[in-house]
Amino acid sequence: MSDLPRKAVTRTAKLAALPLGFAGRATWGLGKRIGGKSAELVAREVQQRTADQLFKTLGELKGGAMKLGQALSVFESALPEEIAGPYRAALTKLQEAAPPLPARTVHGVLAERIGEDWREYFLEFEDTPAAAASIGQVHRAVWHDGREVAVKVQYPGAGEALLSDLTQLSRFARLLGPLVPGMDIKPVIKELRDRVSEELDYELEAQAQQEHAAEFEDDPDVVIPQVVHQSDQVLVTEWIDGIPLSEVIAEGTAEQRDRAGQLLARFLFSGPARTGLLHADPHPGNFRLLPPAEEEGQTEEDGGPVGSWRLGVLDFGTVDRLPGGLPRNIGDSLRLALEGDAAGVSGLLRAEGFVKESIDLDPDAVLDYLLPIIEPTQVEEFTFSRGWIREQAARIADPRSPAHQLGRQLNLPPSYVLIHRVTLSTIGVLCQLGATVRLRDELEAWLPGFLAEDTETVDAAAEGTEYAEEEGEPEGEPVQA
Repeated sequence: MSDLPRKAVTRTAKLAALPLGFAGRATWGLGKRIGGKSAELVAREVQQRTADQLFKTLGELKGGAMKLGQALSVFESALPEEIAGPYRAALTKLQEAAPPLPARTVHGVLAERIGEDWREYFLEFEDTPAAAASIGQVHRAVWHDGREVAVKVQYPGAGEALLSDLTQLSRFARLLGPLVPGMDIKPVIKELRDRVSEELDYELEAQAQQEHAAEFEDDPDVVIPQVVHQSDQVLVTEWIDGIPLSEVIAEGTAEQRDRAGQLLARFLFSGPARTGLLHADPHPGNFRLLPPAEEEGQTEEDGGPVGSWRLGVLDFGTVDRLPGGLPRNIGDSLRLALEGDAAGVSGLLRAEGFVKESIDLDPDAVLDYLLPIIEPTQVEEFTFSRGWIREQAARIADPRSPAHQLGRQLNLPPSYVLIHRVTLSTIGVLCQLGATVRLRDELEAWLPGFLAEDTETVDAAAEGTEYAEEEGEPEGEPVQA
């Protein structure tokens, strides 16, 4: 491959081939069945061929096509196994690798963005990329001061390709349904398109990463690489070794899976509280499980490294800016639901715009809809699994179920769209890990409103006249919250 395919007509033709190819393989499968092969065997072959084409097309195009593939990959655990199985390996590949750009193209970007003398900045530079993502690829190098670094180079024409892909994909999102059955792909594409400009801006990414690195610098559990150098289309950060989360999912030990899951949940909820930023791209390719840091003077002969496995976090190209941390109403709603306060939950959801004024919903029905979803918060520790998330997905997707009917009447306010996707994606990864996680511990530590003692102001505001009296207001006149 000589360069990133940029001509819109070429990219559109490749993308259009996905649903057309699926239809063709379905016809091929029918022929095989007529020829005597079992339906189950033919279905497996059709799904495997579809997965292969999906990876080949999305991987070669990179841009928005690959971005969609990465976004969908974290949801495979919610699909029935007979459908998810053939796609799992192909989609996982998108998280760690894709066909690379040639070295001469990478050198051209470095010369244009850093300077013709770009090699003087490095003691070593590996032309073969260590990883590839939707809009750029990463090369391992040694900075001029001896530090090992990751050099992220943006694909030439990535912005144009990204917008073109997502526009085309949205036009035939319905036709892509057979690729990931049971999922409404169009809202996912729209949200990805809304974030295009931010992800292309490496200056914004460098700023977000440095803010995280400064906050987590001495953290014993989470490691954020420092930013070394940034220019347009090139970002240099410290290199961190570790086990890619995709490998932990595939073959990690129970200890590694549980530890990765706990730290993933911790980072999801502590990040916004500590930095005012939400890392909004939680697919496994952006995380590494790092071995325990060794305490000075201690060797393996003395009993091995001290401490626990740590979580390395990469790629801050997509973040949600939450100056006050995660919205307090999330914690309040969770707490009230766990207390069985149907009216309180329903009132909060309506106040935040999750239920429109014109919609009349039974508060008890709303609570019944929520309780199975928030099951992991009801116990001290919860084992996430593909079986559990499939059960939730089936309950909500079944048109005959009350949950499906109620879900269609709920509304997702724009300010919650990214928070919602990040939370669902993280849960998807936890289910892929099969991790046992003490989720309540993280909610109690980091989510405003989840603990009853954090709710005095909210409860006082709800009291109305009683609170007004305490503040010296005239009796019977509520204070405006």
